[in-house]
Amino acid sequence: MRAAVLHETGQDKLEVHDDVEAVGFGPGKVRIRLRATGLCHSDVSAMSGVLPQPAPFVPGHEGAGEVVDVGEGVVWVAAGDRVLVCWLPACGTCAACKRGQTHLCLAGFMNAGTPNFRRAGGDLFGFAGTGTFTEEVVVDAGCAVPIPDDVPFEIAALIGCGVTAGLGAAINTAQVEAGSSVVVLGCGGVGISAIQGARVRGAAQIVAVDPVASRRQAALGFGATEALAPDELADAKQRITAGEGFDYVFEVVGKSATARAAYDATRRGGTLCVVGAGALDDHFQVNMFELFFDEKRILPSLYGGGDAIRSYERAVALWRAGRIDLESMITHRVQLGEINEALEQMRTGAALRTSIAL
Repeated sequence: MRAAVLHETGQDKLEVHDDVEAVGFGPGKVRIRLRATGLCHSDVSAMSGVLPQPAPFVPGHEGAGEVVDVGEGVVWVAAGDRVLVCWLPACGTCAACKRGQTHLCLAGFMNAGTPNFRRAGGDLFGFAGTGTFTEEVVVDAGCAVPIPDDVPFEIAALIGCGVTAGLGAAINTAQVEAGSSVVVLGCGGVGISAIQGARVRGAAQIVAVDPVASRRQAALGFGATEALAPDELADAKQRITAGEGFDYVFEVVGKSATARAAYDATRRGGTLCVVGAGALDDHFQVNMFELFFDEKRILPSLYGGGDAIRSYERAVALWRAGRIDLESMITHRVQLGEINEALEQMRTGAALRTSIAL
């Protein structure tokens, strides 16, 4: 089958091969024929080495398709079922799961070090234990989550990561209050989802901040009340809040400099919600006095900060009700062979989310 492969960390282009085989099928496993996948900035970060990932590997972790076969003991899904790929499945038995913090379960990460593809040149890993830039993938049964028949594969793929992460940050982690003021720094797919989550929660003011003009314009269509370039944020803080700062500020970039700007834009007693995935050696710093005196809540949000299955169901319900717009997030559609053009679109910010047909 075909798959897009990154042979060495740091390369900026993928090679599409037609001799890749999905391996590891057996008890507790599911084979999925992928129909669509989203291109997330985390894929780009893994390619560059910002996020740790063994190479060579098949990127991609936002996918949806049809179950081809199930291994012994799998009762969750059956052949023919329409599913999305959950890159962070919960085992249900670890300490985090028993506490109800299923999004902190490490079971999915345990598979990240096991190759799940192979070609003539040797073994290949799948990003985050999945690898959806391919026509078929073998994953643990918990990674295959059934989706309703009325949800298109392209929409389901987005729900598999970016939409869940952004909506959940606003709804689960920050728990935005009605009538509050919100800033979202970084208006890609996850940031746009955070904006939509803040709107669903009833925020009165939602300020979108992004250096790319097209993304700022797009944010206005998804619920932002105004959109600014980064160098305009300080003036907006003075103009909108009389210098006090905003109730909630979401950092959706994954850089310490952006997190610091987000912290500075947050009012005393307000909430800074860190959604962006950054590098191991990029350190966010606050001094001990301001940490104590300002009493700002710093809340990281991993995968939306809540149960993934419940979050998927909520996203579908909100989409059906017209409360969130997911179709408009897919601003670029390509075939697998056009993957490098899609990567360039992601790097330049020309697309919120790219849907890749498989």
